[in-house]
Amino acid sequence: MYPLKKGKVPNQAHVGIPEGTFEEEHGRKGFFGKTAHLYHAHPPTGWIRFEGSLRPHKFDLNEAKPSDLTDPRGVPLPFLGNADVRLSVSRRPAPMPYYCRNADWDELWFVHRGQGTVETDFGPLPFERGDYLVIPRAVTYRMVPESTDNFFLLVESKGEFEQPEKGLIGQHALYDPGVIVVPEPAPQLDDNREWEVRILADGEYSSVFYPWNPIDVVGWKGDLTAWKINLRDIRPVMSHRAHLPPSVHTTFVTSGAVVCSFVPRPLEEDADALRVPFFHRNTDYDEFLFYHDGDFFSRDNIRAGMATLHPRGIHHGPHPKALANQRQKTHTDEYAVMLDGLNPIRVLEGGQAVEDPDYWRSWQG
Repeated sequence: MYPLKKGKVPNQAHVGIPEGTFEEEHGRKGFFGKTAHLYHAHPPTGWIRFEGSLRPHKFDLNEAKPSDLTDPRGVPLPFLGNADVRLSVSRRPAPMPYYCRNADWDELWFVHRGQGTVETDFGPLPFERGDYLVIPRAVTYRMVPESTDNFFLLVESKGEFEQPEKGLIGQHALYDPGVIVVPEPAPQLDDNREWEVRILADGEYSSVFYPWNPIDVVGWKGDLTAWKINLRDIRPVMSHRAHLPPSVHTTFVTSGAVVCSFVPRPLEEDADALRVPFFHRNTDYDEFLFYHDGDFFSRDNIRAGMATLHPRGIHHGPHPKALANQRQKTHTDEYAVMLDGLNPIRVLEGGQAVEDPDYWRSWQG
C-alpha cells in the first residue's frame, strides 16, 4: 500500500523535513504498525501547562533508598509497574544471607554499578558494569557483590525474556549469540550448614530451610538457563542516510514489553536527515528510559542513574537545545536502557519519592 500524501510533506520520513516544520510520527503497535507523519508549524512539546495526572515523568533513582541498601535481608524498591512488568532499584552492598526464588516473575537485572557473582542452580555467573543478567522464573539464586557501591535496575516480567526475531538482518546482527555467557555447574557440596531459600509466590514471601547449600547441581542440560550479555557486545543497527526507530535496538522481548539498548553509534551523514529522535506520542506503549552512562544529547539536565517515563497520549521528543544543535554532533556517546510497556505503567510509591514534578517544563527551553 502506498501511503497518502497531503499538503506540505517530504517524500521520505525523517529526511528533508520542510523548512519551518516539526515532524511527528503517529504510529501504532510501537513502531511496527501503520504510521502517519504529521508536519507541525510548532513543536508538539511546546505546551504551557498540564491539568490532570497525565504528564511526562523524570526520576532521580540515585536518591532511591531500597531496604537492601542497609539491611542484608532487605529487598529491591519497586518504583514503576503494571500487571505485566515491574521495575525496581537494588543497591545491595553485601551478599544475600539467603537464596531467592521468584515464582511470580521472570527477572532481568541490569548492572548500572558494581561487580560480583550471582550464584544460580546452573552455576555462578560473574557480573560487571553494563551486564544484563537473565534469571528465569523460579530459578534459585543469590546475589554476591564484591564492592559496597552497587546499583541494579531490576525488571520483572510475567513472561520470559526472549531474544528478538532478527529477520532480514540475520542472526548475528545486534549481538552474535556467541557472546552470550551461560554458567558452568559449581556445586557447593561441602557447605553443610543451614541455608534459607526465600520464595516469592502470589505476592508473598515464604521460606524453606535446608541443612546444606541448595546450590548442589552437578550438571544440567536443556534450553532453559540463566544467562548474561554485556552492553559492549551489542552492535547497533545503523543507517547513515535516515534516522531509524528505537525498535531496531531491541535486546529482549517479553509479554507486554520490549527492552531496547542504546549504545554509541555514528549519527546520520546525510545532510537532510534528522539526527535526533523524532517527536512521537507513544500511541500503544508507555516508554521508560534509564540513563546509564555518557552524554544524553537529546535530554537536558539528565545524568547517569536517572530515568524518564513518557506515557501514551502525550508527545515527547528532543529538547529544544538538542533539536537546534543536532548538526553539531557526529555520533552519540550514550548508554541507556529502554522499556516500552504495552499496558499503562503506573508510578508507584517508590517512584513518587524521587520524582521531579517539574520535568514537563523542561521542553519550554
